[in-house]
Amino acid sequence: MSAPQPVLSGWHPDPSVCRVGDEYYLVTSSFAFYPGLPIHRSRDLHEWELVGHALVDESWLPLGPVDVSDGIWAATIRYADGVFYLVFTVARGRTGSGLYVVTATDPAGPWSPPRELEGEGIDPSLFFDDDGRAYLTAARDSTVADAPGPGEIWLREFDMNRLELIGPTHNLWYGALARTWVEAPHIYKKNGTYHLICAEGGTERNHAVTAARATSVTGPYTTDPRSPLLSHRHLGDTATVQNVGHADIVETPDGQSWAVLLGVRPIDGHHTLGRETFLVPVEWEAAGPVFAPREGRLTAVAGATRPAQPPRDWISLRGPAPATVAGSTVTLAPRPTPLDSLETPPFLGVRQHDHSVAFEASLDIRPIGDQDAGLVALQGGNVHLTVHVADGEHGKVVKAQHREGALTTTLGEVPASERVRLGIHTSPHEYRLVATVDRVDHVLARVPHDALSTETAGGFVGVTLGLFNIGATDAAEIAFYDTEYRFAREGRVMDDLPGTDLRRSPR
Repeated sequence: MSAPQPVLSGWHPDPSVCRVGDEYYLVTSSFAFYPGLPIHRSRDLHEWELVGHALVDESWLPLGPVDVSDGIWAATIRYADGVFYLVFTVARGRTGSGLYVVTATDPAGPWSPPRELEGEGIDPSLFFDDDGRAYLTAARDSTVADAPGPGEIWLREFDMNRLELIGPTHNLWYGALARTWVEAPHIYKKNGTYHLICAEGGTERNHAVTAARATSVTGPYTTDPRSPLLSHRHLGDTATVQNVGHADIVETPDGQSWAVLLGVRPIDGHHTLGRETFLVPVEWEAAGPVFAPREGRLTAVAGATRPAQPPRDWISLRGPAPATVAGSTVTLAPRPTPLDSLETPPFLGVRQHDHSVAFEASLDIRPIGDQDAGLVALQGGNVHLTVHVADGEHGKVVKAQHREGALTTTLGEVPASERVRLGIHTSPHEYRLVATVDRVDHVLARVPHDALSTETAGGFVGVTLGLFNIGATDAAEIAFYDTEYRFAREGRVMDDLPGTDLRRSPR
């Protein structure tokens, strides 16, 4: 049996979905990256097209000095009376530090500037009841002494006109699994019963979908005894998809139900692509939703095939990069901000979306002064691989380096010519840092994939492949020519698929 495939590959975690007519709209977490909150559109729930970002230009929310895995967490997208609503968390130090709402009449934008809501916690969600009233739920630390769990789900009414929370706070539920933190709440109403779907067990191997139900939106909620309703925790270390959870349910025009949820695809116990978006069928019974009916796990039927072309979504860190994109040429102005800074470095990248890809660019080294310019496979600010042009003992060289924590290790180097082509080639088990100098190919380093895995580095994101130009502000702009991001097979670039120009994401 073939393995289930994500419908949105590369790190696109914490998915939320809504339907308007015959079209579906999906939002995923963006963390410290800019633009924030990518919005995808689909007509079949399997093939998705990026249509814009909720947080960009005037709607961008400055994040300040946050870690790569902090920033914009777990949004929920909903639609009512011609308006799209997005609620989300800003996290700092792995803790929610504010809840926000933005609105738009077109999901491609523009979106309104973020408005902060009076509340605390993470993973906010909106529920529109059939009496016209709206409610916001979110997860936070338990506020009740001797609570049955360390976390709680709370609810307040949401004024859709004033974009404010009103009325009293109701504590709804503390989770189904003993001593685990409950999060990712979404409320659905079926046949007069309110179903609260959540995630528990953390977003790692014990991740699970759990549920409670009530006859009133404000509770009391009783645990669905079938919990967990879906998990891959019991499938063992060899399961091709793990960490399954954080589900959001949507109904098709013909009355069928599906859920989007996150999962990872580890290789030998380590995943580098981050948490991706998967799809699973749902059937409603008297007791509530049944995820993956008759299977109890994700299957290939519930996934999608590998996309015909790699994605084209440029992203930077904590704000706009000093970059221009013209076809396959990317020009980066210098900044002295290193990649491990908590500010905005001169970096522009794209999510690694497959285990076997090639990311390449050519550059003329003659303008390069006292600066470093090249390619990076970025897992976090202090965990990355680079292949770049830098000063050597006898002139310019191409270096391959591994940054882990405070330690930077040079893995290989070769003298540079006037024009070099740099590359990062990936396979399921390794990253290869390569350079072509004077028409001679050099493999400067072969690095096991687990050096950039979430299990090694921690955090919540997958690898981002990008370009950087670190130097004084009066250093030279660097043009990266013939920039390509393409599929590879077994570590070799495929000949039957053309390279795809990376272009600035739609505004």
